[in-house]
Amino acid sequence: MTLQTPIGSARSDAADVLTRLGVPEALWTGGDRPVRSPVTGETIAEVHDTTPKAVAAAVEAAHEAYLAWRSTPAPRRGELVRLLGEELRAAKADLAHLVTLEAGKIVSEANGEVQEMIDICDYAVGLSRQLFGLTLATERPDHRMMETWHPLGVVGVISAFNFPVAVWSWNAALALVCGDAVVWKPSEKTPLTALAVQALFERAAARFGEAPKALSAVILGGREVGEAMVDHPKVPLVSATGSTAMGRAVAPRLAARFARALLELGGNNAAIVAPTADLDLTLRGVAFAAMGTAGQRCTTLRRLFVHESLYDAFLPRLKAAYGSVPVGDPRNAATLVGPLIDAAAFEGQQRALADARAAGGHVTGGERVHLPGCSDAVYVRPALVEVPLLAEGGQAEVVRRETFAPILYVMRYSDLAEAIRLQNDVPQGLSSSIFTNDIREAELFTSARGSDCGIANVNIGPSGAEIGGAFGGEKETGGGREAGSDSWKTYMRRATNTVNYGRTLPLAQGVEFDV
Repeated sequence: MTLQTPIGSARSDAADVLTRLGVPEALWTGGDRPVRSPVTGETIAEVHDTTPKAVAAAVEAAHEAYLAWRSTPAPRRGELVRLLGEELRAAKADLAHLVTLEAGKIVSEANGEVQEMIDICDYAVGLSRQLFGLTLATERPDHRMMETWHPLGVVGVISAFNFPVAVWSWNAALALVCGDAVVWKPSEKTPLTALAVQALFERAAARFGEAPKALSAVILGGREVGEAMVDHPKVPLVSATGSTAMGRAVAPRLAARFARALLELGGNNAAIVAPTADLDLTLRGVAFAAMGTAGQRCTTLRRLFVHESLYDAFLPRLKAAYGSVPVGDPRNAATLVGPLIDAAAFEGQQRALADARAAGGHVTGGERVHLPGCSDAVYVRPALVEVPLLAEGGQAEVVRRETFAPILYVMRYSDLAEAIRLQNDVPQGLSSSIFTNDIREAELFTSARGSDCGIANVNIGPSGAEIGGAFGGEKETGGGREAGSDSWKTYMRRATNTVNYGRTLPLAQGVEFDV
């Protein structure tokens, strides 16, 4: 189903929203870098790239802000984040609309992304009173041993186009309550949402009244801007979200100066449909996980293993969902699949589909959808590919390769151990799921012998994580963790303290050294 809805100008739409959000016009007009909306293909703004010299100045200013901010009590730092959450609540509709215009997300997903920012602010406010260490047993009399956590410094954030604002908030909300300053390099495809968030932060900081200048900064541009931040010696942590190729470039540069890397990279996520699965629930879970965000989430479902006893019953239902899902202007509330970010994404999808056909795959969907007045935008119907396993029981090379577009590879399996082996047999290890009503299968899947991913779900898809859990994955996904659980520790430095409150000096391990 294609929604042939009239589409208005994205440029005037964006200008109105940016003005309401309080972003100075000088920041999004007259620059050398055009900003394109995937909704219509129009250029909606022209932003100014940050020079390498200006990047260095931004980091130095952020470092000075950190030196002051680290002495502010953590609960007081939490108050700033609470005010930021209030500003996000007040501006939710406008910021979400800008996400739609710049990243192409449908209305409900764009609203959900801003809600995720609000949620992590709420989480971080509570966390500001729980940055606790441990009291440790010591072998020495009249001694106390403990660990304490201290602010780390300037946190660099590199974000991707597909979650243009939420990823910053996962990092920034925690970093701010932990006592750090933040410098943000957004994707060059989505700079406007970053400028809007910075305007909201500055509004919150003005209400707070005590935040040091340059506590949060945005730098714009391409690879050279990110490299300047990554290489700066006063950035002890860089959180980078993007492709595995990007991670391979960033990690060695940070390692060369012994800085920390928090990497959130690729994901070739799979789900297993077991014999006892509730097929109605499974259909809904698979459809959203595979087609939501036009297949452009790092947690998008890309591989589906269906038990042979269910395959012939389930596949026709899944194909029907693929054929009827509404594709169109994401500003229309009835749309479920919006545009791809650009033509390069479409070309990548078509190359992958050609490789899948060469591997014996049968493709349903995947064709371009043309909307009136949007010849420069790229809309596609999600593709479902039934593909055989290799003779030796493995997956085709194209299946093992992540393609950042709406393609779902479907394969039969007969034995759960085989399905888990195939699921794990990819370079990435971000997210996974199983649909089953057999508790033994569910527990096996989440055990040490089950999924090797950072996220392993039961009876929900691999996408749509909540902020309360640590988000991230293993292998080529990078190993980083953001958002909930104890992810906050990444943004702080740990000190082990031993206090001698006695009058003697016993040494550990029975060492004697009398002078």
